[in-house]
Amino acid sequence: MDDAASPPRPPSAAHRSPAATGGGGGGSSSMTTISRHFFGGASSDEDHEFYVDIIENMQEDYGMFVWPCSIILAEYVWQQRLRFSGSTVVELGAGTSLPGLVAAKVGANVVLTDKSEDKEVMKNMRSICNLNKVNCKILGITWGEWDDPIFDLNPSIVLGADVFYDSTG
Repeated sequence: MDDAASPPRPPSAAHRSPAATGGGGGGSSSMTTISRHFFGGASSDEDHEFYVDIIENMQEDYGMFVWPCSIILAEYVWQQRLRFSGSTVVELGAGTSLPGLVAAKVGANVVLTDKSEDKEVMKNMRSICNLNKVNCKILGITWGEWDDPIFDLNPSIVLGADVFYDSTG
């Protein structure tokens, strides 16, 4: 075969494009991008069942960009979509929320959680849900504290991708 076309993309291939830059003044600047992750078909621009757009800030702390494990878990959710459809799903340490958003797209009732004190990440999760037109509940939690809202969740599936990290390193 003499096919000079580009090689096929892996499942849930992502494209990144700059969305906005700057911090709105003379302070620190940030690089915000939107990455598009495709699911189904050939997982490409031309052949997919749906995509998820993720707002990422490449210069922020841990919760503001898509980690590789999140992409793998999101692909797992897609591959197991029949198990997720109609279920109640909680994503712990959701950050940019890719696996939880895929669960919502395949019909799950989703609660996205992250550190309650990280207001920027919490706000970004809401913006990403709005961008993708999914209705996920956003819940701020604090590791080790058992607040009433946690006991009301009753998930049938709990997702977590890259939820442990060392902030001192």
